[in-house]
Amino acid sequence: MRNERGLRRVPSGARWAGLAAGALLVLVAVYAAAVRTYTGQRVENAALRGAYQVKADEVTAADDVLASLTVASLALAVLILAVVGWVRGGFRLAGIAVGVVVGGGVITEVLKDVVLTRPPLVDAPSHWLHNSFPSGHTTVAMCVACATLLVVSWRWRTVAMLLVTTWTVGVGAYTVIARWHRLSDTLGADAVAVLTAAVGALILARMGMVQRVPDTARAPVRGLFVGLGVAYVVIVGAAGVYVGQAGIGQEPGSTDADFNIYVAAQSLASVGSVLAILLAWWSWYRLETRRVSTGPS
Repeated sequence: MRNERGLRRVPSGARWAGLAAGALLVLVAVYAAAVRTYTGQRVENAALRGAYQVKADEVTAADDVLASLTVASLALAVLILAVVGWVRGGFRLAGIAVGVVVGGGVITEVLKDVVLTRPPLVDAPSHWLHNSFPSGHTTVAMCVACATLLVVSWRWRTVAMLLVTTWTVGVGAYTVIARWHRLSDTLGADAVAVLTAAVGALILARMGMVQRVPDTARAPVRGLFVGLGVAYVVIVGAAGVYVGQAGIGQEPGSTDADFNIYVAAQSLASVGSVLAILLAWWSWYRLETRRVSTGPS
């Protein structure tokens, strides 16, 4: 089937259904492994102790970035998404884009404060015992990035993602530096954001608001950006795993072991965010949203 612009409409949202299922699986697996097991809690508590070795100015910088995520800044981001969505696809696209951000935030708060718990499996300071999974700050930042993919056209997608990705990826890592959250909290937040964005995209596809871009369309800068993202995931991810394994192999509770595990957690937090954005971006490969007339034909 072709629409009035001669572009073939996407018949289903199977790719987003699969992405949503995968994100849900990751969310459950990370919680089960990191929060509900002795080993998971012991390793993440070591990372928290290691974070206390970070220089004060680095912690202050992380606190400042996280403090910038206020109600006002979130409202501004949502307003921009709504305006762009309305211009490109009307109120339905605007509403779904806003719903991705708001819905992701609500899901995270309900999971963290109502549904999920953190059993006291490892001795720790009392202020470490409350459940912090998933991270609200990381969820909101990631949802903004993922919702951006819904509202922008393929021509401007790379530029838009360049603007939001650096800030978004930094938020997850900064929550670890500032000792606001654990690695698992950021990974869980990434999963929530991808899940909500995939559901939003699936709804758009079922409403006929997704189309393929022309076969002749080319975006060479996109390939470069994605390639750099993949390289970051592979190189920094491998380095993080290596340092983390070295820390786990050292004397438990030692200063060096704790710091190495912290470095690994901080690195892998940023890797998780980059990987989540790349997966969300992949799901929109050669696709974009479109306006659908609601009037009589």
